[in-house]
Amino acid sequence: MKTLPLGLGREKLFLSVLSGVFLTAGFPLTGISLASWFALSFLLVALRDTPPRQSFFLGLAAGSVHYMTLLYWLVSTINIYGYLPLWLSVVIFIPLAFYLSLYIGVFAWLVSFAGGSPGIALVLVPCGWVCLEYLRSFMFTGFPWGLIGYTQANSLPIIQIADLFGVYGVSFILVFASGVIGFAWMHARGLAWKGRMVGRLTAAVYVSLLTGVMIVVWSYGMIRIGSMDKMIAESGTVNVGVIQGNIDQSEKWDRAFRESIISTYIRLSEQAARSKSLDLVIWPETSAPFYFNYDETLTEMVLQGIGNMGPDFIIGSPTVEFSGPDDFYYNSAYLISPNGEVAGRVDKVHLVPFGEYVPFRKWLPFISPMVEQVGEFKTGRIGDTLAWPPADIGVLICYEIIFPELAAHMVENGAGLLVNITNDAWFGNTGAPWQHFDMAVFRAVENRRAVIRAANTGVSGWIDPAGRVAAASGLFVEAALTGTVPVVKNFKTFYTRHGDLLVLCCFIAILGIVMVSIVESKKRTGGWFHPEGLYNK
Repeated sequence: MKTLPLGLGREKLFLSVLSGVFLTAGFPLTGISLASWFALSFLLVALRDTPPRQSFFLGLAAGSVHYMTLLYWLVSTINIYGYLPLWLSVVIFIPLAFYLSLYIGVFAWLVSFAGGSPGIALVLVPCGWVCLEYLRSFMFTGFPWGLIGYTQANSLPIIQIADLFGVYGVSFILVFASGVIGFAWMHARGLAWKGRMVGRLTAAVYVSLLTGVMIVVWSYGMIRIGSMDKMIAESGTVNVGVIQGNIDQSEKWDRAFRESIISTYIRLSEQAARSKSLDLVIWPETSAPFYFNYDETLTEMVLQGIGNMGPDFIIGSPTVEFSGPDDFYYNSAYLISPNGEVAGRVDKVHLVPFGEYVPFRKWLPFISPMVEQVGEFKTGRIGDTLAWPPADIGVLICYEIIFPELAAHMVENGAGLLVNITNDAWFGNTGAPWQHFDMAVFRAVENRRAVIRAANTGVSGWIDPAGRVAAASGLFVEAALTGTVPVVKNFKTFYTRHGDLLVLCCFIAILGIVMVSIVESKKRTGGWFHPEGLYNK
């Protein structure tokens, strides 16, 4: 086999790149969800006889291909809306993709180092992957975008286990399937894993185990869909309107367009209210593009415009508060009653780095001139909800919807509905808005709450507590969606109450496997830091 720098063979590098391609293929816009079931099997075959150091680089190759093809839209987002030149946008994007790729590199190293036998590797593959996905959700402020489990958003029976294990449970099943397929492939081609042949009996046991797991997952899914349909039928309902203004991002913060933007949302709200008797109308994030309750003229324009329609409103707007010499800015959602009074406000908790604040600004002063357009927002309180008589409402602003724990905290605090308001105009006409919407499906299933989503340019709509998409708008069109949404109260799922226990179990399993591997390596080599692993004198 011809080798490349770092001792990587061309065939192994090809298999790694193929894994990266198939990992992305499972997400919108491609949306071939079946690809996610075997995407990592290519990488696993490439790792079969590769030392840990080279395995890390094979994982890095797979990750680089995956994240550059999955997150390509960030380049235009940074360029157009970050007001940075294209070359600098690419320069910023590449380190981000490289950073995310490191997780897959570490995954490949871990499997190669500690997965000394096919049986241990089969445990290590899904456990390692899930733990690294979880770490990615909070390391360096967290960016759990594109977790592999999200590719199954349309596979209704499969995703029902999310009310037990969250999206990480679905990721575990997918990667476990890739492991089984990878070892079955090695058996079929007569390939060895770390010097041990994958025998016929071993392959048969693995395939049987996967079959059994899938039967259990599918059966649980069908049972839960039936029980949720019964719960939904017995629950109360509210009539909602979701307004999608389709405001161009170049106009959104231009003072010359503020009144016309407000008029657009009022017009679409009137259209929705005429078509159906509504309890609640929802506008997107920063749909009121001014400081609500500070700019008196524009605030009055909004309150007068919506005051005679009848329903309550949730609108997104920035907030400014003055406290002595300091000004405090928030990205907020306001609940407004039919009589024009502010009935509640919640503030965004998880801010976008380099979008709503600059991390490490004090220690990295050279960043400031590059991000002059970035504000310095403050965070709200985790778990805050809006008190609304039919049901308390948990509002997730923008990409807060991608953090499972934020939704769970709100439901734990009594939220009977989840609302996601966002401005996905940043993403353009790419797969990103659909990727974002698919994550909302999991928040519905994890907590068994309807999720209502209002996006400036789409995708807007709502998802029922079983994970069915009941309504979804198109992209870059005006929309005034109306419909009936179930309100599930006084019921909390295992996941809502206990969180990511699966991840904890995976961490424990990895720790045990790594400790055994260290001991075996020491016995085999007589010391630490072996050149083929970590440990040898």
